[in-house]
Amino acid sequence: MMFDMAVASAQPANVIPGHLPEPPPGRLVVLGAGKASAAMARAVEDHWPGALSGLVVTRYGHAVPCRRIEIVEAGHPIPDEAGLDASRRMMAIAAGLGPDDLALCLMSGGGSALLAMPVPPLTLDDERALSEMLLRSGVPIGGMNLVRRHLSAIKGGRLAAACHPARVLSLLISDVPGDDPIDIASGPTVGDPTTCAEALALIDRHGLQVPAAARHLLVTGAAESVKPGDPRLARAGARIIAAPRLALEAAAGVARAAGLPVTMLGDAIEGEAREVARAMAARTLATARPCVLLSGGETTVTVRGRGRGGRNAEFLLALAIALDGAPGIHALAADTDGIDGVGEVAGAIIGPDSLARARALGIDPAAALADNDAHAFFAALGDGIVTGPTFTNVNDFRAILVA
Repeated sequence: MMFDMAVASAQPANVIPGHLPEPPPGRLVVLGAGKASAAMARAVEDHWPGALSGLVVTRYGHAVPCRRIEIVEAGHPIPDEAGLDASRRMMAIAAGLGPDDLALCLMSGGGSALLAMPVPPLTLDDERALSEMLLRSGVPIGGMNLVRRHLSAIKGGRLAAACHPARVLSLLISDVPGDDPIDIASGPTVGDPTTCAEALALIDRHGLQVPAAARHLLVTGAAESVKPGDPRLARAGARIIAAPRLALEAAAGVARAAGLPVTMLGDAIEGEAREVARAMAARTLATARPCVLLSGGETTVTVRGRGRGGRNAEFLLALAIALDGAPGIHALAADTDGIDGVGEVAGAIIGPDSLARARALGIDPAAALADNDAHAFFAALGDGIVTGPTFTNVNDFRAILVA
């Protein structure tokens, strides 16, 4: 119920209407990208009083029927040709806007992969390889986006710059710790204060083997993003309309209505999923009963085994191992977009008997964790959470009930 309320609080139909602008003198053109962007586009259509047009790209399976805004589905988390074509078309639409027009840009998590348009001479294959490497590296999402927006011809403020001299208003559903607009879909419509040198330093610090052309672009500064204060961004603004903190507050209301005290552990927690789990297990065991511990953010998984990763499932498996069957403790961890990693599973649940049930099936929890195979672990127990597309994305949701 708490997870359901968190997701409902961030539904585009609920958050878009109160943020729509006044009609412009010219055209309203909707541009967008992300796993929530099609639902955001539908909410705009349902509440906009006049004419509009546009193009939005979302993940396969996340389309919502629209009448006037074209919805394109493309690859996520690995970019594909459909995303490349949609990005090129989006930039062409932006270039055709005039000073009386308004570009209403709808951005949510997932937009980084969906806006697939590498800086030449990089190719789509280069961008795909870079995405795969970053996803397996354990680099926090902010670092991943730092690299991606500097090697993109549409992210890092470039879409807003292309819209000049039109006015740009971006409505953002945040899926990133800290809610920094430059990290939501890698900031296609906001100025980016970071530099190519910072992106290169991160690559070297983590020992990432990027294509030679990418390194050259960063070393020379030829791939520098659009900076705050750029004249082309003078008429661009952005609003965050849904965020992890608001979703956690909605979930907390459910717990309190049931008479349960709530402790907020934070909405921007990062770090290796298994390490975060160990720290939270210690906190949980020291918590007075009854209580609900809520947290959000985006942990990472450095994939070294043969499993599929999945930060919420890995967090839960590590949490179960650390709790070691402690009585009265139940937990849920899931991604609010319905996708934990690369699969179609949102997350999972655990209880005091999770490890014993696994061992009765001949499954070694520690071996599953070492192999980054938490999704298979919970599938065998029947404790995976499958929601399908939720049409929003406010990052990870974690609830620990200490009864």
